Amino acid sequence: MSEDIEGAAPGFVRVRLDLSYDGKDFSGWAKQTARRTVQGEIEDALRTVTRSSVTYELTVAGRTDSGVHARGQVAHVDLPEDVWAEHHDKLLRRLAGRLAHDVRVWKVAEAPPGFNARFAAVWRRYAYRVTDNPGGVDPLLRGHVLWHDWPLDVDAMNRAAEKLVGEHDFAAYCRRREGATTIRTLQELSWERGADGVITATVRADAFCHNMVRSLVGAMLFVGDGHRDADWPGKVLAAGVRDSAVHVVRPHGLTLEEVGYPADDLLAERARQARNMRTLPGSPAGSLPGGGCC
Repeated sequence: MSEDIEGAAPGFVRVRLDLSYDGKDFSGWAKQTARRTVQGEIEDALRTVTRSSVTYELTVAGRTDSGVHARGQVAHVDLPEDVWAEHHDKLLRRLAGRLAHDVRVWKVAEAPPGFNARFAAVWRRYAYRVTDNPGGVDPLLRGHVLWHDWPLDVDAMNRAAEKLVGEHDFAAYCRRREGATTIRTLQELSWERGADGVITATVRADAFCHNMVRSLVGAMLFVGDGHRDADWPGKVLAAGVRDSAVHVVRPHGLTLEEVGYPADDLLAERARQARNMRTLPGSPAGSLPGGGCC
């Protein structure tokens, strides 16, 4: 994935793609040899519909793991000016005809100056959906909702969530990557039970580290079903190490719903800020946020 935050190279046009996918049959976003991935599918389709001999690499707002869905994913690709000029007005329809039905590109447009799908983003919002219905999950929702076979106390889960909002080192809820920081700003973590009984967690942060959302959800569920008290997730966070009682819940309940960006004139500055090292007071310097997620 390109790390260029300065925009497209001379002779190229940076193009923003808004897309969604059902993650069930994908081995995540990032390309892997001999595995079906979202990035691989879209890059192959782009190469085919533009009749290009090379593959144009996508940069994504947030890499998703195997089985995780996306409704509001954003990516960019740098295309040669002549390729964009020839194909831009037909590109969306041609991609629709080439891509499998579990991945859709909804919008293709020239990006404003300074746009970088990954580094210019100011937040990512995920939803995790779970039901405690004793009968199980609605068969029509089974690919997107987790069944938890204990009754859940949503108020207790929200009390526990309050302890986690803010800027923290989320090492206790992340799979570590060598040299990568686990400091994140969790902007929102809340739970709401819908009229259909499905309980939805809204999780929004400036960025996420690997397994962070599903680990947070796992901890909240232990509170909701009474196995732990509402203070426990905060204590795990403060300890700064993985607790064996924190389970990474299954991926199919998780959906990337939306990615937020600043006004166009602030895009380049936001991208530069996002590449700065992140530390908490008194902590050693860390590296850039990792690309793996959730």
